[in-house]
Amino acid sequence: MLCGLLRADAGSGTCLGFDVIRESEEIKKHVGYMTQRFSFWEDLSIRENLDFVARMYAVKNRTQAVQQSIERLGLAGREKQLAGQLSGGWKQRLALAACLIHQPKLLLLDEPTAGVDPKARRDFWEHIHVLAGEGLTFLITTHYMDEAERCHRLAYISYGNLLTHGTVDEVVAHVRLTTWSVTGPGLIPLAEQLRKQPGVQQAVAFGTMLHVSGDDDAALEEAIAPFRAPPHKWERIRSGLEDAFIHLMEKSQDNFRAP
Repeated sequence: MLCGLLRADAGSGTCLGFDVIRESEEIKKHVGYMTQRFSFWEDLSIRENLDFVARMYAVKNRTQAVQQSIERLGLAGREKQLAGQLSGGWKQRLALAACLIHQPKLLLLDEPTAGVDPKARRDFWEHIHVLAGEGLTFLITTHYMDEAERCHRLAYISYGNLLTHGTVDEVVAHVRLTTWSVTGPGLIPLAEQLRKQPGVQQAVAFGTMLHVSGDDDAALEEAIAPFRAPPHKWERIRSGLEDAFIHLMEKSQDNFRAP
């Protein structure tokens, strides 16, 4: 709906100052949209894809705009390569270049790094930060909390409901979680025991440790007291975005679940 691709059934809203119902065509001129799944033409080359998109947007000085886009996104030297022969990371880079070809003011990215390798993911985010520094606004959906931490502001949405929003620190503070890290042997059976204790709302494995959390500090302290003994090492830590996310998700209601 923000892109002007779907018409709302009810309600109202604006995007870049344009009415999402009455001015959807105008919105399309100023917004770029990158889908989660690669949606460009695999039997066309990189240059041909960008040229086709530029023609659709009636971009002025099209040849120059395409060349600038190729150079800006590091696609030089691959211009003639078919899109279908690209790896996931290079396809995402091509998709980003295509979304930018008409110089939008807002870019909507739907899980842009899903299925790409760590280096390609980092390179992609470097491009995003450079563009954001130049004044371009991004609205990004992601399930990766380390990516969410890169953003200036966050919003958690579950089953159509906005659970919280703000900066990273504001979101973490909003849930008011107390979190302990636990290291040592036998963490899986320990986690099963902890989950049965009142006051423990989550006991989740994080690599070689557990994160044990609850939103009632006193109740959590009482619940874990019998377990705070060797061979396990307990340390109180700052709750992270993933702790906050899991906590909010567990409290949200699945409105698609059968009664």
